[in-house]
Amino acid sequence: MYRTHNCGELNIKNLTAKVQLSGWVHKIRNKGFIIWVDLRDRYGSTQLIFDQDRTSESLINKAKTIGREFVISIKGSVIERKSKNPNISTGEIEILVSELNILNKSLTPPFTIEDESDGGEELRMKYRYLDIRRKPIKENLIFRHKVTQEVRNYLTNINFVEVETPYLIKSTPEGARDFIVPSRMNNGEFYALPQSPQTFKQLLMVAGMDKYFQIVKCFRDEDLRADRQPEFTQIDCEMSFVTQQDVLNTFEGLVRHLFLKIKNIKLNKFDVISYDDAIKKYGTDKPDLRYAMNFIELNEIAKNRDFNVFNNAELIVGFLIKGGNEFTRKDIDNYIDWVKQPQIGAGGLIYLRIQDDGVLKSSVDKFYNQNDLEKWVKAFDGNKGDLIFILSGESEKVRTQLGALRVHVADNLKLAKADTFYPLWVVDFPLLEWDEESESFHAMHHPFTSPKKEQIDLISTNPESVKAQAYDLVLNGNEIGGGSIRIHDKNIQKQMFDCLGFTKEEAEKQFGFLMNAFEYGAPPHGGIAFGLDRLVAVMQGNEIIRDFIAFPKNNSGRDIMIDSPSTVSDEQLKELNLKNIK
Repeated sequence: MYRTHNCGELNIKNLTAKVQLSGWVHKIRNKGFIIWVDLRDRYGSTQLIFDQDRTSESLINKAKTIGREFVISIKGSVIERKSKNPNISTGEIEILVSELNILNKSLTPPFTIEDESDGGEELRMKYRYLDIRRKPIKENLIFRHKVTQEVRNYLTNINFVEVETPYLIKSTPEGARDFIVPSRMNNGEFYALPQSPQTFKQLLMVAGMDKYFQIVKCFRDEDLRADRQPEFTQIDCEMSFVTQQDVLNTFEGLVRHLFLKIKNIKLNKFDVISYDDAIKKYGTDKPDLRYAMNFIELNEIAKNRDFNVFNNAELIVGFLIKGGNEFTRKDIDNYIDWVKQPQIGAGGLIYLRIQDDGVLKSSVDKFYNQNDLEKWVKAFDGNKGDLIFILSGESEKVRTQLGALRVHVADNLKLAKADTFYPLWVVDFPLLEWDEESESFHAMHHPFTSPKKEQIDLISTNPESVKAQAYDLVLNGNEIGGGSIRIHDKNIQKQMFDCLGFTKEEAEKQFGFLMNAFEYGAPPHGGIAFGLDRLVAVMQGNEIIRDFIAFPKNNSGRDIMIDSPSTVSDEQLKELNLKNIK
């Protein structure tokens, strides 16, 4: 036996108990005549004491040989600490050691195993097994476990069945690039790793499974950011005989359950906003509504003056910052420089101060008098001490630019509190979007998304106007889930393929198996997929999903711990008929 207790459970009630503990040496404080050791495991830490008045000389000498991250096992008695630590559960006691066994020695770690480590991200990812010993990463993984367990419990209790679907599938166009896997036994042919189990979960509905879910790995070969990984985990769900509202009710219930059960937070009923309103008011289809600063359009009251920047603009739009008149001129200049960055792309930024004395001062005073500016203030419902930022230009671009500025201002002012949560549904997405490069329509979600029933006839006559029965769940400005009601009628599915430019032969080659299944009685069905990595990160007030994945990839898609991806031998390439790949 290595332990009678873990390192996080002993307390004052265990005084005089004889115990055995095992773990890693976290800290050592050697005063010569007395040695303290903090022993750590997954559950916490316990202080050990080696005292020359109560400990043998040989045992003290042995204690002097241990180092940080050594794995040791000790026996001893629980005694009361003289200097108590109220910040840990074991802070009232310590263990007077009577026996010490060194189970394994350790090199000096390349970074400190502390909450605030001195190791950079790349170094910590290289030694991820050491990084996981740190409390923040360990607790993130435990939190993720709790979320997945509650997901399984909740969905199982409402009659969902967990079904595994294949990882080796065929390549289909779903937006991102597939990861391709050559088949040794089928010369010249390839599998793809799934971007999602989309077609399989639809087939399960045809199969009569009625309510399906799966916590599943998915793969996309795309450029990476802090909130993206080449492999990621979805909570993938599908239901039969449901409307859009049924799906929203079911999974709003799931998210509310997770917050109440795990974080003891009771969420209000989720707001619902249309895609068009989200873009118009916030410049994004995933707005963060923990703060206001919604957009106000000024075309009618700001044009037809001598200011040609506005006169020539398709859209003049801005937002109000409560108390923003406190910004210094340098602050405003920094924001002007920020919007001019290539990645934002604005030509400039107009501002209007509502000074504390009520006088209006703007960067366009030369072109607008106080009466003109008062109309702007009224449109924004502004008050003394507020500040208005305004951009102008091409409608789509300027809304995106202003949306980015809105988030940037909120971040600087710390308006988005990490412990505040504002979930909402975004609905009524366009069914299709036009791609200038290919000069064709693409499905905004995927080719199996159902149009609104009353707009089906428009697919062939006015496709850009058709709205989808699609929905995203947005939490604190992050899309954490998305789904749709699916097409279950083969004729409508064929119409959709035609609109997307598939020939009959291409549609048959790519999706013939699904179309054939629809011949055998496909029920009305719909579903949703949550990004588990992102969900748990946002629930913990974090935006970086790598911190919630045990062994993540870096921004180049590499696992620098195991040095992957890597080359393979010529013999392997020969077996796969890929001899010329090098």
